[in-house]
Amino acid sequence: MKNAHLGDLTVSRIGLGAMTMAGTYTTGGSLDDDESIRTIHRALDLGVTHIDTAEIYGPFHSEEVVGRAIAGRRDRVVLATKFGLISHGNGEGRSIDSSASNVKTAVEGSLRRLGTDHIDLYYQHRVDKNTPIEETAGAVADLIKEGKVRHFGLSEASPQTIRRAHAVHPVAALQTEYSLWTRDVESEILPLLRELGIGFVPYSPLGHGLLTGQLRSAADIPDGDWRRTNPRFTAENFDRNLRIVEAVKTIGAEIGATPAQTALAWILTRGNDIAPIPGTRRVARVEENTSADAIELSAQQIDRLNALEPAAGDRHDEANFASIDR
Repeated sequence: MKNAHLGDLTVSRIGLGAMTMAGTYTTGGSLDDDESIRTIHRALDLGVTHIDTAEIYGPFHSEEVVGRAIAGRRDRVVLATKFGLISHGNGEGRSIDSSASNVKTAVEGSLRRLGTDHIDLYYQHRVDKNTPIEETAGAVADLIKEGKVRHFGLSEASPQTIRRAHAVHPVAALQTEYSLWTRDVESEILPLLRELGIGFVPYSPLGHGLLTGQLRSAADIPDGDWRRTNPRFTAENFDRNLRIVEAVKTIGAEIGATPAQTALAWILTRGNDIAPIPGTRRVARVEENTSADAIELSAQQIDRLNALEPAAGDRHDEANFASIDR
């Protein structure tokens, strides 16, 4: 597989997101950790080097599964995880906390669960409005000096926050949603990242599953799935957004690719500093997604995909937007 460059960090240009290995998107149902581990092993066999997780996934379960999967294979993995959505002081709980003390406590738990002595890319998961970003960046810089972390990342950070953090310690990568139906970053974020030499890691590059073509109506979304409250999956927005899927399917049919492969192939045309992390816990899906590395879109097909109308509806509801630095 070809590589991408996140600052000074080299990764496979298609990675693997491990969020669903903790049960997301649904709030119930059974997990199959053995299948998740087989999926990670298959991804590594196919040339994926970039595995992305977070302490909040589960919480903790995704990191534990990833740790089991990479045992004996650590030297083949660029390992990314995230801190800041769990407070480790005064009773552990879900709470935005990127204070220096919390960062230094969080990393010890992640290292233990992942079964490693260092994390290659350590992200602040959400910007903490109560902690200056300079304090957080300084805490990660300390961890880098100690050898526990190799590179510093941010997730869903505003341009101002990115600049302030980068001034304290170089930021290797920003992680934010990006796909054929979420292109907000193109106007301001991507030019800033390229100015500063920061790589970009798109999460949800398949539009939370819609761009796979597997969902045909809102009724296909299971009860308890958080997408039922997402504006793009509700009411008339869902039907309007299916038009994007149909356009992707049409181009995919022209090149013998699935909608998911076509959507990922488009992202791969955006630059060698972009490394999407489609998430799955299924071997078949990781095989499908990684095959996008070999797909070539024509200039005319890229133009058609670029011209697709924006998705209908906001990418988050108000509650989720409240935690995003804008």
